[in-house]
Amino acid sequence: MDNQNNSIQSQDLEKANRIFRKKLERCETERRQLETDIATKEFLLKKVICELENSQKDLEQRSQELENTLKSLHTMQAQMIQSEKMSALGQMVAGIAHEINNPVSFIYGNLSHITQYINDLMQLIELYHRYFPNPPTEIQTERKAIDLEFLEKDVTKVLDSMNSGTERIRDIVLSLRNFSRLDESEFKAVDIHEGIDNTLMILQHRLKATDKSPEIQVIKNYGNLPNVECYAGQINQVFMNILVNAIDALEELIAKRIDRKIKDNPRITIRTSVVDSQWVQIAIADNGPGIPESIQKQIFNPFFTTKPVGKGTGMGMAISYQIITEKHCGKLEFLSTLGEGTEFIVQIPVQHEVCEVV
Repeated sequence: MDNQNNSIQSQDLEKANRIFRKKLERCETERRQLETDIATKEFLLKKVICELENSQKDLEQRSQELENTLKSLHTMQAQMIQSEKMSALGQMVAGIAHEINNPVSFIYGNLSHITQYINDLMQLIELYHRYFPNPPTEIQTERKAIDLEFLEKDVTKVLDSMNSGTERIRDIVLSLRNFSRLDESEFKAVDIHEGIDNTLMILQHRLKATDKSPEIQVIKNYGNLPNVECYAGQINQVFMNILVNAIDALEELIAKRIDRKIKDNPRITIRTSVVDSQWVQIAIADNGPGIPESIQKQIFNPFFTTKPVGKGTGMGMAISYQIITEKHCGKLEFLSTLGEGTEFIVQIPVQHEVCEVV
């Protein structure tokens, strides 16, 4: 009986053991499947994270490209507007110069004739004095009324003044026509000194002394330059931008009365020289307040200006830099010391062929 019970218990234990092993095998299989699923999910998750990171980098790169494109479009738009403005201004200046030139030429051409006529009349009056020293009372009265002696002396002075004035107007008109250079759309060999002098002529009203400020002295140290192949109108615009900035800086310093010595002796120095047989250099310096080092790197950036709102567009130096570096394959740099002044240095090749090689 005991043996029979032991056999039954042994069978039950074996059965329970088989069931337990099957459950254990099933759990092991499920565990392995779970590990496989987890590994698969981790792989997929890492892949998604990697794709997201790549997408983020790509998005940041595209965003930067779009920002750069937007800046380029803004710059191009401003340059096109400035170019159109300068073209319109050049046409207006040339038109005004032409309209002024016609009547001035008429006056200037007739001054020599009227001078000769008056001299003839004076000689005739002198003959009357000589041969009729005692004219009738009516003539003597009229002679005193018009103060003939003063008239004879002053009329020559008036004619000389008129002649000087018309010559001055003719010089200004010529400077305006040369500055606009509308007929020079291609590279042409020009006299750089003539371009500088024409620009100074146009800015003469800002260089003269006034009740509030002394005269801005211009010192010209011109070297022996050859004619330079360039877009004359564009080069003149660069000179204009640099000189206007120099005058603005000096006027600002004069207004603030920071330094009595500089206030009483504001000056602009222009030096030209030949760098070598293929390059020329034009340096324009002022003894103004100088440019703070913190903003010097931004001077040629589009839209950057230190002037009050409404006075500066921030495109003058940016366009000047483009004209010199891109249009003429040259260099535009500057040196500035706070409290001492600023010097802009322009270097351009003498010949167009050198520009193409560069």
